[in-house]
Amino acid sequence: MRADVQGLMGGELGQWLDEQSTMRKEAKEKAYWRWTVGACILLPLLAFMWFAPVGFGDFKVIISVVAVGGVSAWGYMPINEAKKAIKIGINSAIAKSLGVFYEHDLEPGREFEICKTYQLVPSYDRDDFEDRWHGQLEGHGFELYEAHLEERRGSGKNRRWVTVFRGAIIQMEFGRAFHSTTLLQRAGKHKSWFGLGGRKDQVRFKGHELSIVDQVHPSFEDVFDVYTDDQVEARVIVHPSFVEHLLTIEAAFEGDAVRAAFKEGKVIIAVESGNLFESGSLDSAGDHARAQEAAEQFASLAKLALAINQTERGQAMGKAGPSDPGDFGAQDGLDTARRVGGFGRKGV
Repeated sequence: MRADVQGLMGGELGQWLDEQSTMRKEAKEKAYWRWTVGACILLPLLAFMWFAPVGFGDFKVIISVVAVGGVSAWGYMPINEAKKAIKIGINSAIAKSLGVFYEHDLEPGREFEICKTYQLVPSYDRDDFEDRWHGQLEGHGFELYEAHLEERRGSGKNRRWVTVFRGAIIQMEFGRAFHSTTLLQRAGKHKSWFGLGGRKDQVRFKGHELSIVDQVHPSFEDVFDVYTDDQVEARVIVHPSFVEHLLTIEAAFEGDAVRAAFKEGKVIIAVESGNLFESGSLDSAGDHARAQEAAEQFASLAKLALAINQTERGQAMGKAGPSDPGDFGAQDGLDTARRVGGFGRKGV
């Protein structure tokens, strides 16, 4: 699944982007006007505060930072709005060409509750979600969006927001029926005795207990731990060939810690991948390159969902990288696991 960006840019999308040149120009002019007006008003006030005999004490620095930041944000507003409009136009065109849908704004659903419950994402204090792609892939319901999670750290003047997760959340209907809950987590995520006693044999999430799956191949355990409430079903759902599929995408995005949960007949994947699908800009010269990047990012994540998915016969539905999942054997999976056993073991 890959969009023909060259064709899009030579057709309706390219024409639409050409028509946005006036909007881009006006956004820049409005931003420069706001910054000029803001500086004319702000500079005399700040000068009075810093040099007047009236004392402001330690509040001078705080007031100055807040004031400058406010004027800067006020100026950037028209630029951000223009970039968002361009981004929505490009990503919507890419989605339409692939037979799926794109929405910039969204509210996460049940899939994100599962991510939080089973610790596919870390704890956080502030969240932001954008760039929802959804529709049908290979006849199965599919949803992908970006999550940005932050935690408040420090105290006093050192209080700050720290990103604890930024990446893609993917949900897809599974190609075969299952009724269990199975968690595919990075090796060592759940450790006993404060991390000194090896991995836990059981983990509990809001009263739901999952037990470790003793893998047939020890090399597989170096990359992922598998927990489930149905040992037999878990062995059918999860097998060593997933290692290559998951880590190939992880390497392609220069990301970390792909993990997944199989629950309620669906597979839910979290992959840390940075800021995605940012195809909007006021620089029209880079439209083609940014559209190509967004299309490739979506194609790679769609491949990940297809690769981890299965048909009723237990074969993966799509490709993730050079190998054909239908021909990918257990020994190949072992070789891959041995090769990448130490790759990207970043816990949540």
